[in-house]
Amino acid sequence: MNNKKYKLYILQCSDGSYYTGISTDVNRRIREHKKGNRGSKYLRGRGPLKLVFIKEAGNRSEASRFEYLIKRLSHQEKKSLVDDGVLNL
Repeated sequence: MNNKKYKLYILQCSDGSYYTGISTDVNRRIREHKKGNRGSKYLRGRGPLKLVFIKEAGNRSEASRFEYLIKRLSHQEKKSLVDDGVLNL
């Protein structure tokens, strides 16, 4: 059974857009995004990337649920989340 703790993170792109992801190792995941080999296609050409939010999100199932909910937020709602640093889902 996998007991790894996942973290939810939000990156801000150079164009002001936000990217939401989950990982057990956020620093490694950001490196992968920057290198492009295993990173998100959405982030290609949108650097530099800035980590603007990170929060523990439990197991993979819980983290995926949080990720889904945040990805459905509007840009302004994501900005408020980043500015306030509070995740109330």
